[in-house]
Amino acid sequence: MTRPTIQLGKYSISDDSPCFVIAEIGHNHQGQLDLAMKMVDAAAQSGASAVKFQKRSNADLFTREAYNRPYESENSFGKTYGEHREVLEFGESEYKALKAHAEGLGMIFFATPFDIKSVEFLEKIGVPAYKIASACITDIPLIEHVAKKGKPVFLSVGTATMEDVDRAYKCVKEHKAPLCILHCVAAYPMMDYREANLNVVKTLRERYPDAIVGFSSHESGIVLPVVAYMLGARVVEKHFTLNRAMKGTDQKYSLEPQGLTKMVRDLNRVREALGDGKKVIQPSELDAKKKMGKSIFAKTRIPKDAVVSPEMVTFKSPGTGIPPYLVDDVLGRAAKQDIAPDVPLDYSLLGPKKVKDFGKVDWGALLGK
Repeated sequence: MTRPTIQLGKYSISDDSPCFVIAEIGHNHQGQLDLAMKMVDAAAQSGASAVKFQKRSNADLFTREAYNRPYESENSFGKTYGEHREVLEFGESEYKALKAHAEGLGMIFFATPFDIKSVEFLEKIGVPAYKIASACITDIPLIEHVAKKGKPVFLSVGTATMEDVDRAYKCVKEHKAPLCILHCVAAYPMMDYREANLNVVKTLRERYPDAIVGFSSHESGIVLPVVAYMLGARVVEKHFTLNRAMKGTDQKYSLEPQGLTKMVRDLNRVREALGDGKKVIQPSELDAKKKMGKSIFAKTRIPKDAVVSPEMVTFKSPGTGIPPYLVDDVLGRAAKQDIAPDVPLDYSLLGPKKVKDFGKVDWGALLGK
């Protein structure tokens, strides 16, 4: 089965495409529209394909007790958890402004809805795709509601068993929505690299051949997305901020602009570096081949009409003449003229074969003296 292509605006996401890089801004904007705009600018300058935010209807999402509980964390933006979350929520005007700004910079703008009301909010905004967070992997009513929209679904599978992934996959596919499954470890941040288990990317590709596979990364570095791409991930999602020292729980494992720029650069480089698998001499290798390669040279003076024997030849640089692997074709030929030592042998200097076989030559013994 041919793996599908997901089309999002000017971006085609497929096995043959560049990596689709999602800069996950989430709530790192601290509820400030001007800061969010600057993050979108920085993401575009870093080469991201998309920016993504998060949308919650907090009063519906959390229990009354959870919403009203005191929240005294150093990362709190309110006295209660509900107040804190409301500060971080953008409304319709902010979302429309951010969407227009991102699209004006050539990027895809979309978001993660954590509840059905938020899906409808984002539908009104006109997002072209949806992300399902790992926390919602078992929320089949939400996944079904999103899948029914028919837009591409990016499904993170952190905290999930394979049975959970199968269930969510089946739900999306029943409604024929394009699907990208994102391998993810839902630790914030992921500190133990043994937990990354990047070979799951290959497992997902084998198990779901009609889905794109990607990687949602929560470690603080940039190497794992590159490895994931080599294993078949064609989407990489990475949390993004302007300054990791800013207030907020997600900041410490987010990439700053320089880090995102380097990650995008490395993903593009590895795609180009993988090549087509055909072993050829590259143009940049030609000078080295000539300079450091070897040719067959006269080791001693070879008189005119003499038959070239093993004792008369050696192998030296540069590699501009007859290569050593053709030595058996050179041996046994008669010299057309006197050939001085250290002259590269050339077929123009040699006549037809007069001795067909010198037997197995021990070049180590002959040239090691």
